[in-house]
Amino acid sequence: MRRLITTLRKLVARAWPSIKRWSRRAVTASGVVALVMCALACTRLPFDAHRWLGTAAGECVMPTSRIIVLGGSGMPSGPELLRLHRAAELAARWPDASITIVHPGDPAAIELMRAELIMRGTDPTRITLMNDGDNTRAQALALAASTKRRQDPIAIVTAPENMYRSVRAFNRAGFMNACGAPAWDHAMFHQFDYEHSRIGGKTWAPDISDQPTLRYTFWNYLKLEVTCLREYAAIVYYKVNGWM
Repeated sequence: MRRLITTLRKLVARAWPSIKRWSRRAVTASGVVALVMCALACTRLPFDAHRWLGTAAGECVMPTSRIIVLGGSGMPSGPELLRLHRAAELAARWPDASITIVHPGDPAAIELMRAELIMRGTDPTRITLMNDGDNTRAQALALAASTKRRQDPIAIVTAPENMYRSVRAFNRAGFMNACGAPAWDHAMFHQFDYEHSRIGGKTWAPDISDQPTLRYTFWNYLKLEVTCLREYAAIVYYKVNGWM
């Protein structure tokens, strides 16, 4: 045991300069990335990158024969409710379109999604459920296997950041007339200014009462950067696998 401990100490001592060097490089790289992300969050680039993901594959402008709602979050949850809200809007606008909800996992979640659409005025006879597909590629293949007329136009409802990859994945699965109906969230148009001293703000604390961009937009754009980076990585992965 003593020999083993002595050998390990020698190995660590020999490797320590390299470990220290690479640790410094990793910390430096992390700091550079953090600074770049903070700088970008002060611009509109994160907004534009997110917007591109939602629109680049083509948005639906004409009625389609089928509305596909892609799920993947819990129910109820913000992303899922936004998609269902968007699907209900399209169902009311295109009364001849059928609606298919695709959601993996617990069947109770997809039933709750169906109930949400019905609550929003969608005829239950227009809704079909597919409890399948653990990622977008699997969902597209599952729908392709159960669809005879893949040339018919379909509208895909999902989160804006997932839209480009979803439409291209459905194209690859044979749905060449797929278009996107992204479930955008909507900003609240309000100034959000307040009176720092009137609500008990400390005199020594910075007064940012008239800086909603610093209080909200900066942090929202930081979150958008992470969302977009994840999605661009997923796009690369799908392209490598030939799924889009």
